[in-house]
Amino acid sequence: MTITLALVFGGFIGVLLGLLGGGGSILAVPALVYAVGLDMEQAIPVSLIVIGLASAVGALPKIRARQVEWRLAGIFAAAGIPATFAGAAIGSHLPQSALLLGFAAMMVIAGIRMLSGSERTGTACKSSEGINWRRCIPRSIPAGFAVGLLTGLFGVGGGFLIIPALVLMLGVTMPIAVGTSLLIIVANSAAGVISHLPGLDINWTVAAAFAVTATTASLVAGHLGTRMNTARLQHWFAYLVFTIAAFVIIDTVFLR
Repeated sequence: MTITLALVFGGFIGVLLGLLGGGGSILAVPALVYAVGLDMEQAIPVSLIVIGLASAVGALPKIRARQVEWRLAGIFAAAGIPATFAGAAIGSHLPQSALLLGFAAMMVIAGIRMLSGSERTGTACKSSEGINWRRCIPRSIPAGFAVGLLTGLFGVGGGFLIIPALVLMLGVTMPIAVGTSLLIIVANSAAGVISHLPGLDINWTVAAAFAVTATTASLVAGHLGTRMNTARLQHWFAYLVFTIAAFVIIDTVFLR
């Protein structure tokens, strides 16, 4: 039964990933905890495996199209990978209820971000000759650290933070921001999995079932998504995120 649930909900998360990009991964941990029956300690690395695989697959066409800023991805990863280990260490000392409530708060922030749909573009990294690294690096390091910390702590890729940081704060164009974000998520997710593995007993059959169906479904949904109104879909998804966040809070505070 557990394998069946992992296949079903892995496919559901994969569809969201394919239609919405990295933002869909924010429901992976709640699905693994409440539907598949894992605890937070097990759900976080499994979620990161799914996010990392899906992001790697999504990054390939962006790399071929040269829609990636490699140096910027390297700066974010260099700041984010140590922060991912720090986040995992912090999370290991927190009770599951605290992690669930923190995750719910992060879901609310992500939902608000999805509804805002800001079209503004920052200028911190822009110059007439390309990227102004003198201004760009000092702003990129704290952003990369924050994303890495959330990755290690909650098992999320952080795309809902990386893309706004690249576009709104640093001034990277949206196509480049998406491709660069995917590379950053792959690096942070790999570090997150490694940081959570010592001493952890994972049901690898469940993890593989969830990851394979999620990745496959994301590829199929990614092709179908080009024909859909993704802006409206993102709004509906934000409301779903709010609903699940409310459920997590009620369950953690009143029912456990």
